[in-house]
Amino acid sequence: MDIAERVDALLAAAGAPRLHGLVVVRDGRVELERYGAGEDFRLNEPLGHVTFGPDVVHDVRSVTKSVVALLYGAALGDGLVPAPGEPLLPAFPAYADLAEGKKHLTVEHALTMTLGLDWNEDVPYTSTANSELAMEEAPDRYRYVLERPLVEEPGKRWRYCGGAAALLGKLIADGAGVPLEEFARERLFGPLGMPFEWTANRGVAMAAAGLRLRPRDLAELGSLVLDGGRGLVPREWIAEMLRPRVRIAEGFEYGYQWYVNPGHWVAAMGNGGQRILVAAENRLVVAVTAGDYNTDQSSTDAVLGEVLADG
Repeated sequence: MDIAERVDALLAAAGAPRLHGLVVVRDGRVELERYGAGEDFRLNEPLGHVTFGPDVVHDVRSVTKSVVALLYGAALGDGLVPAPGEPLLPAFPAYADLAEGKKHLTVEHALTMTLGLDWNEDVPYTSTANSELAMEEAPDRYRYVLERPLVEEPGKRWRYCGGAAALLGKLIADGAGVPLEEFARERLFGPLGMPFEWTANRGVAMAAAGLRLRPRDLAELGSLVLDGGRGLVPREWIAEMLRPRVRIAEGFEYGYQWYVNPGHWVAAMGNGGQRILVAAENRLVVAVTAGDYNTDQSSTDAVLGEVLADG
């Protein structure tokens, strides 16, 4: 069976019950596109039963972080933000009182989620014990992140941290002199013709998880990565962004806010089954949206298993 037959058989057998959207692009052409329906949310806000289609935006959750990495590269190319090797705290002068003991933190530590801070996102995103939720509920999200105590040497171990993305978003906005979502509109989404929504908290776009995009546009972002940035993001940054820098697990590494399976694929991943997967060797891009929020079930993994079955 070909990809379409395998995916359709899976869907007919209810093997991916919470699949909301799937777009498969090979060699720049859409090879497969499927949509579903189901209960959906804007972060923790229920949206009810939604019938999805090509023009319906969807929460992409932590795929937002990977988009922020693209925006950081664009801003760096424009000379607006510090380079990865530069110290982090001097870029946040309003929090100079928090610099003691953290002067060795760099921007790269934020890009690679190796800040070494006390941070826990291993509990549901509905729990106040979740550090990302606590950050968004704090009076000052950036102070909340930077005042976390160091619990290990920065740069040594990957620890999932939405606070890192929040800091990167702040650096972009401050450097560009416009809100993060406006910079995104000017430098990325506008030129690509992409409608988008960016959920905000206290008037500031949530850099860790707030984007809402169409599956087709997720696929287009994957294609942009595959194509080396198309001049919107420097080609050199794309290469640096996708270079494995810290090990997560066997065969699973992390670059600059992107996951890397060396020699196979790179991916942006978000809670609930949101994905951009890019397999350069096969000129393949897969975009998935799904509704498996805060569960161990994965309609996305089931679908990707069928899409990637040919290797």
